[in-house]
Amino acid sequence: MYDRLAARRFEFVPLWNMAVFFVYGMRRVDCPTCGVTVERVPWATGKGHLTTSYRWFLARWAKRLSWTDTAAAFGTTWDNVFRSVKHAVLWGVAHRDLSGIEAIGVDEIQWRRGHTYLTLVYQISGVKRLLWVSHERTEQSLRRFFDVLTDDVRKGIRFVCSDMWKPYLNVIEEQVPHALHVLDRFHIMKNMNVAIDEVRRQEVAQLRRDGYEPALTKSRWCLLKRPENLTDNQATRLAELRQYNLKSVRAHLLREEFQRFWGYATPAWAGKFLESWCTRALRSRLAPMKKVVRSLRRHRPLILNWFLALGGISARVVEGFNGKAKLTTRKAYGFRTPQGIEFALFHVMGNLPEPEFTHRFC
Repeated sequence: MYDRLAARRFEFVPLWNMAVFFVYGMRRVDCPTCGVTVERVPWATGKGHLTTSYRWFLARWAKRLSWTDTAAAFGTTWDNVFRSVKHAVLWGVAHRDLSGIEAIGVDEIQWRRGHTYLTLVYQISGVKRLLWVSHERTEQSLRRFFDVLTDDVRKGIRFVCSDMWKPYLNVIEEQVPHALHVLDRFHIMKNMNVAIDEVRRQEVAQLRRDGYEPALTKSRWCLLKRPENLTDNQATRLAELRQYNLKSVRAHLLREEFQRFWGYATPAWAGKFLESWCTRALRSRLAPMKKVVRSLRRHRPLILNWFLALGGISARVVEGFNGKAKLTTRKAYGFRTPQGIEFALFHVMGNLPEPEFTHRFC
């Protein structure tokens, strides 16, 4: 033995609400090959003061509680919870199995105020999980995901579901041209709702300028919701609006008519309906709806792929994950670095493996 370092305190899982520490002075040996080397202890790694058991303990609780609440519950700091989650995520990502991925979903969520986005890639068949997080929503942010995949994994991808964001479309065509690329049904209908709301706002302003009574007061959700989701009051209000020749009502009826599109069994018949609907929407003389038509026609092949992929993918999985991602970012408030949000999302949605333990504390 070369010498012994000063005693260090290693924080362990608290017992009966009492802090527990291991106190130990690390020994050093003078190796002829490596030089002076510090011994490795089984309860901790590196220079951290948290034991491995305590790190995993805090990481598991951080899935159930916010990071701040986890720190308060166990008498530790937010930074210790962050380090524990980081440790769990890095271990899990290094040991996860990426084989057998057949369908992926690509989407973005807004993070923080302004145009700050995260690109998220999910596995939406088999083991449903988060596969990738990248800041911004550029071609490079998505291309980095495909760079980490082996050729065999990339070739095994059969379906890709995304929205109409051009950088995503370009990278998907470049990286997995063999996969069936489907545009997300949710985003198509979301664009229609945006158009309906724009028509409504324009019409409200026009009626006000022309001196008419505010017929569209409290009408937004009546027009945007599906009929089966309306409350009794909203259904009554919508029935009243339909008595008037309003542009907003015409846009709403076009949206409801388009819902028939998803009921077709073959892309041929769906394509005929799509073209017929686009013609009627153009004749409506509603500028926001014309914009929707141009988008639908521009992406027609990818939209019709929906009917070729029936049963192969579920676009609802992507939206479910996005909702969970937004909740996770709120629960893990207090990030010091951009990496914090990445670790939080992987921790909750990555379905990451954990090492085998002889004892578990939660």
